[in-house]
Amino acid sequence: MKEILVSSDHLEDRVATLENGRLAEIFIARGERMVGSIYKGRVANVLPGMQAAFVDIGLERNTFLCLDDALPSYLHEDVEVDSNSNRRQPWVTSIEQVVKPRQETLVQLVKEPIGAKGARITTNISLPGRYLVLMPLGNYVGISRRVESAEERERLKSVGKRIKPDDMGLIIRTAAERKDEAVLKHDLDSLVRTWESIQKKAEKVHAPSVVHQELGLIDRALRDMFTDEVSKFMVDSRPIFEKVVEFAQASHPHLASRIFYYEGKRPLFELYGVETEIEKLLRKRVWLPSGGYIIIEPTEALTVIDVNTGKFVGSHSFDETILKTNLEAAYEIARQMRLRDISGIIVADFIDMERKEDRRKLLAALEEHLKEDRVRATIFGITSLGLVEITRKRAGKNIDRIMREECFYCGGHGRVLNPESVAIRLEREIRRASADSEEEAVLVVAQPQVALNLSGSEGQRLAALEKITGKEIFLRADPNNHMEHYRLDWGKRDSIAGRLEFLNPDSVLDLEIQGVHPANVQNGIIFRAGQILEIVNGGNLVGERATIRVKSAGRSYAVSEVIS
Repeated sequence: MKEILVSSDHLEDRVATLENGRLAEIFIARGERMVGSIYKGRVANVLPGMQAAFVDIGLERNTFLCLDDALPSYLHEDVEVDSNSNRRQPWVTSIEQVVKPRQETLVQLVKEPIGAKGARITTNISLPGRYLVLMPLGNYVGISRRVESAEERERLKSVGKRIKPDDMGLIIRTAAERKDEAVLKHDLDSLVRTWESIQKKAEKVHAPSVVHQELGLIDRALRDMFTDEVSKFMVDSRPIFEKVVEFAQASHPHLASRIFYYEGKRPLFELYGVETEIEKLLRKRVWLPSGGYIIIEPTEALTVIDVNTGKFVGSHSFDETILKTNLEAAYEIARQMRLRDISGIIVADFIDMERKEDRRKLLAALEEHLKEDRVRATIFGITSLGLVEITRKRAGKNIDRIMREECFYCGGHGRVLNPESVAIRLEREIRRASADSEEEAVLVVAQPQVALNLSGSEGQRLAALEKITGKEIFLRADPNNHMEHYRLDWGKRDSIAGRLEFLNPDSVLDLEIQGVHPANVQNGIIFRAGQILEIVNGGNLVGERATIRVKSAGRSYAVSEVIS
């Protein structure tokens, strides 16, 4: 059973596909779609050393056009082509033979800019319809490899040759299976009219300009996903619902009865558990039914997936335990690749298997699960290190890049120095700077945990540092500080002291104990106006308010006791 849920508001559009009640695909769109859009661009510069050119199509950065994408091509993802023509014309050996600086050309965006990588374009325009893809600059007929029946492939190939316009290419999509010639011809006529409109607009506009905007997410869901296999198409927006019904009644009347408007009080995605699943997609760890788990680690160059037995210990033999975990992982990896839209190079580190038969079962299972993916993925077998290499086509941003950005805190490293390491670095810098400074004091501002490590229990480490440097140190903790960042302000003692607050001995305060001291967990810690206040035997009172009396207080550190 396949269902499609559409949630739309002024913030974003979201489309979820459920298979047997479980989330199979999720798509999120904010703003206009770039991939598939057609532009009139101007060649900015040609780079013979890279056999590529950069083309200005109106984006912030120029787009990348490689030699193969600048030449006529019949190659298309997941398509078997009935053509004997070569991809590269024999006389073309250089990008300089194809494009010149300041030349205007019609291009289509095939990959969005991601991170440091700019957008990628091609001159091989393709216009997708519901059943066909028109390739205006090609001259061939291609059939989706997902059409498995040899008899049906021959029928579609014959139909394609009869209806194909002269000097144009045609790809017959999987949705065209069992559709008669009249239906395919109607789809083709619509695509030809679109191409003629694009050509007319391109003649009138100046580069760089958009001449054809690819359909938005919901329109593409109607075109590509709303097939006979879908039992329910549910929408939570009245305008979108009416648009979907209008589309179905005009082109596919038999599907109209499967469209429903959701007007319940509980959000649609929450009702079907999609919101919870989206949250899970942002986590690295994915649990398997038996108790094993996989870890998904995206990097700049590739995505690494590690398989672990976790809590699963099996019940019979070690080999069976490993095989079962790996087979469960194969299913989940294929599912997560679809859900997260993981693309590019993927390396899966399955648990090592001794038996060749088990390795064959694993690869067969993984290949079978990947057939459910609309984006073609290729498995390159198991390496000598036991790694399974996979590639999957990338076009747009995956869910992680749509919903998250590089961490401003760690700068994308994924890990930061621990407080002790930063305290050591800070102490060394104070020693170096004190030797060159003629000032008598310094104000040190650091993240609270770093400040605690620098001060030591009851401020002993900080006192020792003052003795070594001969400088008076005023230490203050700032919770807004980056763990790895700190500040040293050198100056006169009175000038620095005049800007700070201090605790006084014998003061009685009513405060909440905020944490435990890293050097002595029996004692609690409070940060008051940035000054460190250690509470003797207050470690078990974290999160509670207590009345305390200050026993001793210095420039940076104070010690107190609990009186109630």
